[in-house]
Order: sequence, then C-alpha cells, then structure tokens
Amino acid sequence: MQVSSLYDSAPAHASARAAQAFALLDELGVPYCRVEHEPAETMELCAAISDALGTRICKNLFLCNRQQTAFYLLAMPEDKPFYTKDLSHQIGSSRLSFAPPEKMEELLGCSPGSASVLGLANDTQRRVHLVMDRDVLEAERFACHPCDNTGSLALATRDLLEKVLPHIGHTYDVVEL
Repeated sequence: MQVSSLYDSAPAHASARAAQAFALLDELGVPYCRVEHEPAETMELCAAISDALGTRICKNLFLCNRQQTAFYLLAMPEDKPFYTKDLSHQIGSSRLSFAPPEKMEELLGCSPGSASVLGLANDTQRRVHLVMDRDVLEAERFACHPCDNTGSLALATRDLLEKVLPHIGHTYDVVEL
C-alpha cells in the first residue's frame, strides 16, 4: 500500500466526513499528523499506515446488542483478538454482534471500514457508548481514520480524552481485552 508523506494540517480536498473531523480538531486546537492512502478496510492494510504515523492504528469496532437498542464503539489495539464474550461480560451486555452498516451511517456518519472515535461527533443523541481497551487508553498517541478510510491521523491520546470527547459530550468505559 502506498502511503503519503506526513502532513500536519487538514487536506485541501477531503470528503465531507473527513473535512468535518479535521474541522473539529482544528477548532479545538488539537495538533495531529496525517497521511493519505488508498482505502484501508482491514487491519493488515493499516500496518503500513501505522508505520508512517509512528503509532499503531486502533481497531474500531461498531457493535450492538441483539435488539439493536444499545450501540458500542470499541477502540482496541490492532493486534489483540476480539471475543464478544469477554467484552459482553465487562460491559454488562449480552449477545453483542457487529451493528448493521446502516446504523453506523446513521449514528456515526461512517461507512464500514472507516469507523472512528471522531464519528462520535455525529452522535448528537449520545446513543453510541465508547469503550476503550486499557492499552489504547494508556498509549501516548491515538491513531484512527478521520471518518473516511482513505486517510489516517494520529493525535495525543490526552487530547482525545481531555479535549475532543468532552467537547462532543461523550464519555468512555475502560475494558481489558
């Protein structure tokens, strides 16, 4: 996969979704570095992107309960295996599965393969609960897509926790997977 050079400002031409994510970071004064690349829909493709950013991209999984009444965005290390039973037990929700793509579009404004913590800015009704693996939470840097999988960015985890999430009105729970 070809990955661009590092940039420290928003792209001049970006999808509406990515432009909104970069505008949020710029509004909050959150510094970031970013790269552009071809669509990265798997964690295997994200390895080169992680290398370019100098930090590992998170695996972001959009999940729901069987009734589709509770939605979760799980941010976890790319190399950790995911077992629904382990997560279900820690968050007190049984029968977790991947949420339908249309719910991801509706609630996060993201399409499959581009789920992002930055998409929580679109969840104005706070229907999606953020769940972060402790390893992601304790890392110095946080990397994700800007709601579009043709680009990726990295920012200080502290800025995500102390500036971005409070601004958009979202909290998080910590799990150990």
